[in-house]
Amino acid sequence: MSPSLDHVEHWVFDMDDTLYPPECGLMGRVQDRINAFFVRTVGMEADEARLLQRQYLRDHGTSLSGLMLNHDVDPHAFLDEVHRVDLDCLTPDPVLREGLSRLPGRRLVFTNGAAAHAERVLAALQIADLFDDVFHIEASDLIPKPDPRAFARMIERHGVDPRRAAFFEDTEKNLKPAADMGMATVLVGAHAPASTAAFVDHRAESLPPFLNRLALRDAA
Repeated sequence: MSPSLDHVEHWVFDMDDTLYPPECGLMGRVQDRINAFFVRTVGMEADEARLLQRQYLRDHGTSLSGLMLNHDVDPHAFLDEVHRVDLDCLTPDPVLREGLSRLPGRRLVFTNGAAAHAERVLAALQIADLFDDVFHIEASDLIPKPDPRAFARMIERHGVDPRRAAFFEDTEKNLKPAADMGMATVLVGAHAPASTAAFVDHRAESLPPFLNRLALRDAA
């Protein structure tokens, strides 16, 4: 049976490891640059810096939030440095493009990544033209998902009706604020089938086939 999101008019997508498969390794490249930034900025050995980075990610939503709170880091310098990676692992996926193209209504990207990073990734995937806009970390005043304030700002800026919206994410905890606001939630990734969280409405091991299987209100 095809999953149904026939009430949805606002399609909101996380970007990294959601619009492309994590197996490409792009976020691993970003992570390497984050680790190097921690080593240089915090003055720890690599293993200690990695543990601190993970603690900040867990406690504050992003590594950047922890660095800003505890080390007075320039957020724009950080975002520019850690996202300066090659995107040669990204390739356009015609099945993804077909799935996105058939969605009725507006399509938005909602990412904790930087504006410039989002622009480069969407261009590499050749799907930038399918999205109405990108709500990036700068637009959120550096407040990251899963902070409910980030969701509230995205909703206000783009006029999203949560009751007629669906949010696609690879990070389970980032779906809870969306569910609390009334959005339909879709967990994406190989880990999705094992999820038992009550706030996850749908689970998609791979995004492109899920989008193409959806029962939509405008479908013939």
